[in-house]
Amino acid sequence: QVQLVESGGGLVQAGGSLRLSCAASGSRFSINVMGWYRQAPGKQRELVATITSGGNTNYANYAAFVKGRFTISRDESTVYLVMNSLQPEDTAVYYCQALSAYGHHWGQGTQVTVSS
Repeated sequence: QVQLVESGGGLVQAGGSLRLSCAASGSRFSINVMGWYRQAPGKQRELVATITSGGNTNYANYAAFVKGRFTISRDESTVYLVMNSLQPEDTAVYYCQALSAYGHHWGQGTQVTVSS
């Protein structure tokens, strides 16, 4: 199995930046895809970005609302999300997700709050 632990959330003013990290443990070498999702109060969980490992290349995919503000990257068993130009509408709990040979795995979530 795979365990995911997120860190890096917090409170930031509009226009600021944060970097989220998610460390995978357990059967981490079976992970093919890692990504970030978010869930705002009263809303459904939505995709933010994913990164797929293919040989020596990583392929990133972003939700339309990211608009070049966020960057996802992966270093072996850790995935990062650098978020710039944060806006109040980015306030949500951000969840790390991994797809491995054993299925989908989720982290516990980290709160990101952007004040106006």
